[in-house]
Amino acid sequence: MAIQIRSYTEQDLPSLMEIWNTVVMESNAFPQNKPFSPEEAKAFFDSQSFTGVAEEDGEVIGFYILHPNNVGNCGHIANASYGVKQGIRGKGVGESLVRHSLKMCGMLGFEGLQFNAVVATNTAAIHLYEKLGFQWIGTIPGGYRLKDGTFADIRIYFRPADR
Repeated sequence: MAIQIRSYTEQDLPSLMEIWNTVVMESNAFPQNKPFSPEEAKAFFDSQSFTGVAEEDGEVIGFYILHPNNVGNCGHIANASYGVKQGIRGKGVGESLVRHSLKMCGMLGFEGLQFNAVVATNTAAIHLYEKLGFQWIGTIPGGYRLKDGTFADIRIYFRPADR
């Protein structure tokens, strides 16, 4: 795949909203449990420190958002979320997005990247993060409610930004 990652534009909103809402409705990765309206999507993606878009042959196939994980004295650590279009997953798009976000962290002055809620059943994400050098910091037992109403553990991960 010849994946290009670039900054998002307003023209990307329908594609980003479709991918985001699909992940939300799958209920196995994002903490949100309601899909975005077009207005909510625009406000959300516009408010990020950076929103990256992965495309191939002019088609949006994934994205990531990057923003401070916390405020004030903890604002030097970033947080990110990633979404890949259904049917494209497992082909390296997610890895390209994570690698790009690590570089963007450093470019934006963040010292590292922290994930607060990696669902323990999301084995593909866990494998990728550990492959890329993220350290598993800890576990919150039963921290995520799955679509069927059961609970799964969530993991916290950290890695320094690329410089």
